[in-house]
Amino acid sequence: MATFLYRLGRFSFRKRHVVALFWVALLALAGAGAAGAPAAGNSSFSIPGTEAQKAFDLLDERFPGASADGATARVVFKAPDGQKMTDPGNKAAVQDTVDELSGGAEVTQVTDPYQGGGVSQDGTVAYASVTYEVPGMELEESSREALKAAAEDARDSGLTVEIGGDALQAVPETGSAEIIGIGVAAVVLVITLGSLLAAGLPLLTAIVGVGIGVATITALASTLDLGSTTSILASMIGLAVGIDYALFVVSRYRAELAEGREREEAAGRAVGTAGSAVVFAGLTVVIALVGLSVVNIPMLTKMGIAAAGTVAVAVLIALTLIPAVLGYASRRVRPAGEKSKLLGGGRAKDKADKPNMGTRWASFVVRRPLAVLLLGIVGLGAAAVPAGSLELGLPDDGSQPTSTTQRRAYDLLSEGFGPGFNGPLVVVVDAQGSDDPQAVFQQAGDEIKALDNVVNVAPAAPNKAGDTATIAVIPDAKPSSAATEDLVHDIRAAGADIKDGTGAEVLVTGATAMNIDVSQKLNDALVPYLVLVVGLAFLLLIVVFRSILVPLKAALGFLLSVLAALGAVVAVYQWGWLSGLMGVEETGPIMSMMPIFMVGVVFGLAMDYEVFLVTRIREAHVHGEKPAQAVVTGFRYSARVVTAAAVIMIAVFSGFIGSSDSMVKMIGFGLAIAVLFDAFVVRMAIVPAVLALLGAKAWWLPKWMDRALPNVDVEGESLAAHAGTADKDDEDKELVRA
Repeated sequence: MATFLYRLGRFSFRKRHVVALFWVALLALAGAGAAGAPAAGNSSFSIPGTEAQKAFDLLDERFPGASADGATARVVFKAPDGQKMTDPGNKAAVQDTVDELSGGAEVTQVTDPYQGGGVSQDGTVAYASVTYEVPGMELEESSREALKAAAEDARDSGLTVEIGGDALQAVPETGSAEIIGIGVAAVVLVITLGSLLAAGLPLLTAIVGVGIGVATITALASTLDLGSTTSILASMIGLAVGIDYALFVVSRYRAELAEGREREEAAGRAVGTAGSAVVFAGLTVVIALVGLSVVNIPMLTKMGIAAAGTVAVAVLIALTLIPAVLGYASRRVRPAGEKSKLLGGGRAKDKADKPNMGTRWASFVVRRPLAVLLLGIVGLGAAAVPAGSLELGLPDDGSQPTSTTQRRAYDLLSEGFGPGFNGPLVVVVDAQGSDDPQAVFQQAGDEIKALDNVVNVAPAAPNKAGDTATIAVIPDAKPSSAATEDLVHDIRAAGADIKDGTGAEVLVTGATAMNIDVSQKLNDALVPYLVLVVGLAFLLLIVVFRSILVPLKAALGFLLSVLAALGAVVAVYQWGWLSGLMGVEETGPIMSMMPIFMVGVVFGLAMDYEVFLVTRIREAHVHGEKPAQAVVTGFRYSARVVTAAAVIMIAVFSGFIGSSDSMVKMIGFGLAIAVLFDAFVVRMAIVPAVLALLGAKAWWLPKWMDRALPNVDVEGESLAAHAGTADKDDEDKELVRA
């Protein structure tokens, strides 16, 4: 592989006009497709194989035209102090609002609170439900404006009016913090590479890669039913790995220049060595992201594949566009150890023989490996303690900031009708095979009323055929509580008894039941996912490092870092530690897909640093150095760059903490803290400590396996054969110029 990538690097350097034109054309093509594509909607959320989804599909079949997936809004009214919603003036204002909403172009139904039981017992709060023909993200802007205008008209009458539901759902914004993250990345690149131009190259190429990836996702969003969050997550991951991969290639290029190689040869060798590590690091990320499909939640599968595609583009850009732009930069990108004149350089370092920070740190770890290892494990173990109280759920309006009308509507409904009113359960009774469907409906309602934690059970509402009915159940506790989850299980247990006695099927659905089923499905899929992804990557790393113990150490270190990161997420978003600093206005359960998503993404990124760092160590060992000295040599050349890459990735992920979407905010924090733990504790401390303790045994591989495995040559040993040829070519060029 090293030989092929070496030739690719030299070709891209020589034919830079062709390579640059190709990527610019691809960016323009993707941009044109995105500009002409319909706006991305909200990805249809389905969870095949769950009871909630089965009930939802049954509603579509037995209640045609009911717009089961249509947007909904709850317009919540509160009377001024000392008044009630039943007062004539307030009642007239609500009636005017209902009439105004009923005339909406996409509105299918508006319930009158005075006819549908929408007034609280104390008479201070009322609500009107609005149902639309299309999902929230597909609503015309005019429909949203009409909804807001109706609420504003009611406010003019003196009422407090707020709007809940998904009708006002908008594409999440990431905020200005993302720009700050990119700015931090730029500063780190300048410090690391010692040149504004060299620092600009990774940023430029990463932006091109993310632009292609996000534009392609936007162009295909409507066709493939990709949600609005998909492009944000793809840009988050693509930007981070794009900068990192480009940084590794540029850094190796400068190191090759420092050894006196001609620029085209340096570009070839940089792609042949660092590029090999980029390929395998990128492959582990792609495996982890595509592996999310084993969960069998279409939305998660699409998010993983889209992000994996953006990572693949980042790898290809690092292998081709980077050497091409290095060709354009020519002598303005200086050898390692030199700075540009603008940054006070222009000459080589005065003390070239002085050990750098990476060398000094590695030497310290090699001298005291056991102490460093124990300290790292204990520290990560302490950070992981909160993960033991992890509670999973999906965000609802109760997790929105208090500044939003959705959150204020949620609080008003809780105040007037109880916390469970924000998460009603929909019980679907399928009595198609029953002799007396009406009796079955009555029996189901009576048994549900007898359960604990039930506030209200509405009368059964049958369909036109009379063989299927829905029963609305209001729990006593809020939607994300353990008590509500227990109630769902209790209703399902009662439904099983009804089925045994009557043959009728009782199913529970609704947003709350969907969330519970998603959490359960994700929990069930976590272990198979870990086995698949870690197993495939373990085999891949055996091929890369030609060792059994090094990949095993990498996998165990990853588990430590991801558990510690989950502990930090629980501490901030569930317990409320540092919640003000992180912009968390409401603590609660951790998003259901957070653990499995973190496992996938963090594993891929953790293996990035493992490959980049340990490849250099193995390279030194292969070239004859003793194990302990190889660790020091590997850190001498790669610690600075890996540190810079980690800081950049942390900065990029942290930028997404400012997002308006609670899911993106939590993922940004989780990935940032996971990279912090993995890069600086696991890879920089635990890895060298373990390698020092294992010594030569770290690189042990059974002879039969050594013969069976392909030699991918990540270290670039085969490039030695090209050195003589390249040097001869350089001499010929000098003679021609002379």
